[in-house]
Amino acid sequence: MSTFVDMILGGVFHAAVLFLVAAGLQLVFGVQKIVNLACGSFYALGAYFGITAVAAATALGLPGYAVLPVLLLAGLLIGLVGLLVERLLRTVYRRDESHQLLLTFGLLLVFQDVMRFLWGATPLTLDNAYLAYGTAEIAGVRVPTYNLLVIAASIAIAVGLGLFLQRTRTGRIIRATAENREMSEGLGVNSNRVFAAVFTVGCMLGTVGGALVVPASAASLEMSVELVVEAFAVVVIGGLGSMRGAIAGALIVGLIRAVAIMVLPEAEILSIYLVVIAALILRPAGLFGRAMA
Repeated sequence: MSTFVDMILGGVFHAAVLFLVAAGLQLVFGVQKIVNLACGSFYALGAYFGITAVAAATALGLPGYAVLPVLLLAGLLIGLVGLLVERLLRTVYRRDESHQLLLTFGLLLVFQDVMRFLWGATPLTLDNAYLAYGTAEIAGVRVPTYNLLVIAASIAIAVGLGLFLQRTRTGRIIRATAENREMSEGLGVNSNRVFAAVFTVGCMLGTVGGALVVPASAASLEMSVELVVEAFAVVVIGGLGSMRGAIAGALIVGLIRAVAIMVLPEAEILSIYLVVIAALILRPAGLFGRAMA
């Protein structure tokens, strides 16, 4: 029983982080119709910058329990790089999807070299930060309280993002632009500002996810590509452009990954591929996606 609970909690923790990246990917595609292959780079960038921020906070004498807010702030700040990236992407908004894929994949490679130059090729970790908040007991299993805080933070971000898109004037403008860009522009909406804001928020979701995961995992150059695979698995399973799909897909991928690690670690990535293949065969549009004409 304890092994099962530990597996579930581990899967949900990974799903919480994965959801943030996938939500950013879904948001950008839903509004800008860009499949952003560089999402993994934002995740890795958040991880590296989070480690740097915690090191700086520790040098300033901040207590250990300040790790989580420092990581959240670091993820938000480095996410502002999305403003610069969005300016570059404007050149391909109305072009064929192949141009967008090539440009975002090129950005992924560029970011990898930038991170290698700034932080080196050796993986980096946060020593002792993972247990800064102690442990909690759930169904007889001791789990790091930090994991539960990250899950709670991810849920809060999901709820906040949903309320923002549904209840605020800016959210309604974003949804209107996603539905019909030409019509919204005709009504006076500045689509360039909307796109810049949406892409930056999507970028921030990815960098926050990367920052939050580093106490439990090392920051490495390979994590960019690894995360892209999982994020697109979430998109395929949940449905492209669907936030509900991002939640469902992240939970499915997170739990499958946890089961694979527990039962057969060698099949961790293979198990995700098999689920993606099954989703493409049985429901090509995803669980919550709409079939394209």
